[in-house]
Amino acid sequence: MSGVGGIGGVGGVRGKGGADGVSDEGAVGDIPFGDADEAAAEAAGVSGSGEVPMVDDAGLVDADPEEPDFAARPGQLDLPRDAVADAPGSAGHPETNPTNPERWLVALDIDGTILHEDGSISDAVVDQVARLTGLGHEVMLATGRSVASTLPVLDLLGIAPTYVVCSNGAITMQRDADAPLGYRREIVETFNPGAVLRQIQAHLPNGRFAVEDADGYFRYTGDFPDAVNSIGGEAVPFDELLDIEATRVVVISPGHDMEDFLSIVETMGLHRVSYSVGWTAWLDIAPDGVNKSTSMERVRQLLGIPSSRVLAAGDGRNDIEMLTWAAVSGRAVAMGQAPDDVREVATEVTSSIHDDGLAKALATLR
Repeated sequence: MSGVGGIGGVGGVRGKGGADGVSDEGAVGDIPFGDADEAAAEAAGVSGSGEVPMVDDAGLVDADPEEPDFAARPGQLDLPRDAVADAPGSAGHPETNPTNPERWLVALDIDGTILHEDGSISDAVVDQVARLTGLGHEVMLATGRSVASTLPVLDLLGIAPTYVVCSNGAITMQRDADAPLGYRREIVETFNPGAVLRQIQAHLPNGRFAVEDADGYFRYTGDFPDAVNSIGGEAVPFDELLDIEATRVVVISPGHDMEDFLSIVETMGLHRVSYSVGWTAWLDIAPDGVNKSTSMERVRQLLGIPSSRVLAAGDGRNDIEMLTWAAVSGRAVAMGQAPDDVREVATEVTSSIHDDGLAKALATLR
């Protein structure tokens, strides 16, 4: 489903160790928009020992004003750069075979696949990811999250893949030791959101809208969470959203559940853009023809890995294209809790995230 750690280097674990209280099941929150009190309660649960500064009603804690973070996805909690402690990750599995000619490209969704609802990652998943990277396989993330809320997950897993796919494929990051965060924006897809915003507003007059630009800055209408403004966003009138060159449009509609919202979206005929419903009453809209699969195919070709040695894992509707892509010649793994339409395009269905389904799937790779 479709949500900045200390990323100063390009290999191994890059966390700065600024939060000694982070356990082996470190947490990166990814809380959808909802009641402010409920979100605050979830945030308190995510922060674990309380030693990890998180985004709250007061905004970022200890953010570096001279090196601003990329904007988060509205409704997410992002970590400041110094808030991610060294994760165990691949430190216990050195790269004994980094040039493995039989290596796999392993593309992992984050929320609902790697991360639990409370933001934790199980030890079993961390161990399997570390084992695979130690064998020389390329384990990377392909997510609907923004750059800012994706990079901390790399730290928690202890990996530094060559590429990272964010914003449902609109942004592909490439590892770069000279970049401030250890990654640079290599490929950015944009579109003009005016027509689609007008169309959606006509169907959802009470919806709330946000547009993310190529720099990761959000402009939004309505009552989006305070976290958006504190890490790179501002409230603007609806008309100001119409001419921004966008990497993504986000629509939330608190009055609808998932199926109700999906049925409304299906009536809109959004033929100019790709869209996916990531959370309850949450719609992500990307540039026309752009999704996780288009970016993953580009990455696969750049890395020179055969399509027969691709494994993709996910649980949400924004993973359908990526799973369909992987299923052609490789392995497409749907999580056990995934909706039926996600499971139907997969080549295999593993256990749910609560039963370490991802770890079980990864354990089959050698």
